[in-house]
Amino acid sequence: MKKYKTGLFIMAFCPALMAGCAGAEKDGRTGSDAANPAAENGTETDGGAEEKGRQTGSRTPEGGEQTENGAPEDGDSPGTGEQAEDERQAKDGEPTGNGEQTKGGEQTAGQENSAQKAPGGAASGTDVKTSLIRPEGMTLAARIAAPEGFSRVQGKPGSLAAFLRDYPMKEDGSPVLLYDGREKGNQTAHAAVVALPIENEDLQQCADSVMRVYAEYFWESGQKERIAFHFVNGFYAEYTRWRDGGRIQVSGNEVSWVQTADYDDSYENLKKYLRYVFSYAGTLSMEGESEPVSAAEITVGDVLLKGGSPGHVVMVVDLCEDERGEKAFLLAQGYMPAQEFHVLNNPLHPGDPWYYERELAFPLATPEYTFGEGSLRRPGY
Repeated sequence: MKKYKTGLFIMAFCPALMAGCAGAEKDGRTGSDAANPAAENGTETDGGAEEKGRQTGSRTPEGGEQTENGAPEDGDSPGTGEQAEDERQAKDGEPTGNGEQTKGGEQTAGQENSAQKAPGGAASGTDVKTSLIRPEGMTLAARIAAPEGFSRVQGKPGSLAAFLRDYPMKEDGSPVLLYDGREKGNQTAHAAVVALPIENEDLQQCADSVMRVYAEYFWESGQKERIAFHFVNGFYAEYTRWRDGGRIQVSGNEVSWVQTADYDDSYENLKKYLRYVFSYAGTLSMEGESEPVSAAEITVGDVLLKGGSPGHVVMVVDLCEDERGEKAFLLAQGYMPAQEFHVLNNPLHPGDPWYYERELAFPLATPEYTFGEGSLRRPGY
C-alpha cells in the first residue's frame, strides 16, 4: 500500500472543524451517510465519529436524500430507512446532459455530449441486442463481445482482469435493483448487471462498489492481506487485523483498534468489516490512495474518479486492443441509493458499450456522470 495522502483530509475528525464537517461527503452525500455500525462485536460508540465529516444517527445520501433511520442497536444494519421515490436525487455530481432527468434525479443516456464526438468506430444507433451483447452469456466476457478488429488483452491467470471476465452476470435484460429490491429509476444506463453481492442496506454506493470488487477479488485469489482501505480521515482499516479479533472503535472524533473478538476468517465476518469501510471511506479516500494515469496506460482496475462532495467513480472492468494498439474498455459503476454494480452503456453509440481510447477527451460523459480532466486514476490497493 502506497503512502496515504493525509493532506486531503484535514477536515475529518477535527473537533474544531465539526461544524463545517456535518454536511461533508460520502461520495457526494451530505450529512451522515450511515448510522455508525461500531456497536457490534463488543465495540461501542461514544457520540460517533464524524466519518467523512458525517454525523451518525441519520443519513443524507448523495443528492440530498435523507432517511429516517437511526444508529443501529445491537449490530443492526445501518442505513436501511424508507426512501420516497419522488424525493430521490440519484446523481452523484454534475449532470451529463445526456437525456432527460427522471424523477429520481438520474440521467438517462440519450443525446450525445457536446464535448465528445463519436469516433466512427462503432455503429451509432445499432441495436445492442444484435451487436455486441450476447444474451446467452453468463459471464462478463461471454456476455459482451469485443468490437470488430479488437481482441481482449490477455490477463494472467489469477489477475483482476481474469477474475472480472469470469465473474457471473445476471440474466440479460435484468433491471438494476436498489439495495432494498426496488428497481432503479433509470434503467437506460446499463448494458449488463454484474452479480456482485450487495447487502440490504444503503451503504454500497459508488466508491463502495469498487472497493467491494477489490475485496472480493483479493478474497477469492487468496490475497486477504491486501484487503485494506483508508477511511477519509486517514485511518487504515486492514481486514487481517479485523479477522484476528480487532474491532474499530469510534469515540467522538477518535478512531482506534481494540481487541474484543476471536479470530474469524469467515465470509460473514468479511461482510461485517466491509460495512465499516463503506461507512467511513469514499471517493475522497479513494482519491488519496490512487495515482493519475494516462489513457495509454489504462488497464483493468483503473477508475474514472472525482473525489469530493459531490463525487463519483466508475471502474474499468475489461480491456481490449486492435492490431495498432488502440485500447477499448468497459466501465461499470455502483451509484446511489446503493444499487447493483452494472456495466455502463456508452452514450456515443448505444449499440456498443465499449469506450475507445480515441474517445478519451475531457469532459468525458458516462450515462449518469461527466468526468473532468485528470479523472483517470489507478487505485493503490
